[in-house]
Amino acid sequence: MLETEIAALASRLVRTESVNPALDPAGSGEAACAELVRAWAEERGLSVHVDEYAPRRANVVVRAGSGRGRTTLVLGHLDTVGNAAVSGAVAGAVTDGRLHGRGAYDMKGALAAALVAASELEHEGFDGGFVVACVADEEHASSGAEQLLATGERPDFVLVAEPTDERLCVAHRGFAGFEIATRGRAAHGSRPDLGVDAIAAMGTVLTRLAERAAALLREEPHPLLGTPSLHASVIAGGQEFSSYPERCVLQGERRTLPGETDAHVASEVAALAAGVDAEARVVFSRPTLEQDPAHELPRAVAHAAGTASFEGVPFWTDGALFAAEGIPTVVFGPRGAGAHAAEEWVEVASLARCAGVYAETARLLA
Repeated sequence: MLETEIAALASRLVRTESVNPALDPAGSGEAACAELVRAWAEERGLSVHVDEYAPRRANVVVRAGSGRGRTTLVLGHLDTVGNAAVSGAVAGAVTDGRLHGRGAYDMKGALAAALVAASELEHEGFDGGFVVACVADEEHASSGAEQLLATGERPDFVLVAEPTDERLCVAHRGFAGFEIATRGRAAHGSRPDLGVDAIAAMGTVLTRLAERAAALLREEPHPLLGTPSLHASVIAGGQEFSSYPERCVLQGERRTLPGETDAHVASEVAALAAGVDAEARVVFSRPTLEQDPAHELPRAVAHAAGTASFEGVPFWTDGALFAAEGIPTVVFGPRGAGAHAAEEWVEVASLARCAGVYAETARLLA
C-alpha cells in the first residue's frame, strides 16, 4: 500500500513539468508542482504553505506531527533540468518496478516518499516535528533554499533526499564559478601592427589551468571526497572573421574540499591570469558539507537504514546552506539512474524504503 501510494504521487509529480526557467526560458518553473503538493497534502490533513516568491518560482512546505519534540526536515527540490534529451519510457510510467521520466530520480520520487512519510507520521499521532521542504531552483542558483532560510526555517536536523542509491552520505564538495577576461585591441585582420589578439592571450591562461587541474588531482585526497578539481566551462571571444579580437572570456568551475575558502580559490584564479592583460574574478561560490559521523543525526539515519557505512557524494546539494547555518545535515536518497540524462528512472521499492528511513529517523530524533 505504501509503495503504491508513493508511486502514484511520484508519477503525478513527474508528469507535471517543472523545468527550471533559469536553465531554459521556456521552462514552466515549480509553481504547478507546488500546487499539486499543496492539494495532496491538504487532502491528507497536513499543514502546508506555498511560497511563490517570484513569478513561476515556488517553495512548498508540508508539516506533520505535534511539533512538541525536535524537528527533522527532509529537503528536496521540485525543479528539473530541461527535457530535450529525454527518451525511452513515457514520463510517469512505472515498468518493471521503475518509475521513468525527467525528475523521477532527481528528485521527485524522493519527495513523494518524504510526503507519504509525513502523512504516515501525522496519522499515527507523531509527537515530534516532521517537515518536508520542496524547494525551487536547486538546479541553478538555490534561490529556493535561500528563501526558505530567509523565512526563518530552522529545524533541528536536515535530511537531504537527493538520490544516493540508499547510501548514507555525510560529506560533499563545494564549488566556485570564476571568470577570466583577456583584453586585446581590435583592428583589421590585415594590420598586425595595430591589433592585439585577446584569444591568443587566453592560451596562456588555458595552459596554466590544465597544469593546475592536473596538480589538484595529485593532491592528498579527502577520505570521503577525493581530490578537488578545476575545469574550463565556456569560452567566447572575438567580433568577426577579419578582425583582431579585443576580448575573450573564459568561465570555469573549481570544486572545493572542506577547508578551502573563497579567498583561496580567488588567489588560485588570479594566478591563472598573472602577467596577462586580463581581469580575473570569482563570481559565485557554494560551501562544502561535512557532518561528523559520530553525531546523533547520521547515527539515527544509519540505524533506520540498517547501514554502518558513511560516505561522500561528488555532487553539491542545497543541504550545504543549512549546514553552513550550523544545522546538522546528511544526504540519503533512493536507487535509480539517469540524473540529467536521456533515460531517467527511480526504483519504486527503494522509494518505499526511503520513506521508512525518513519516518524512523524522525521518530528516533524527536
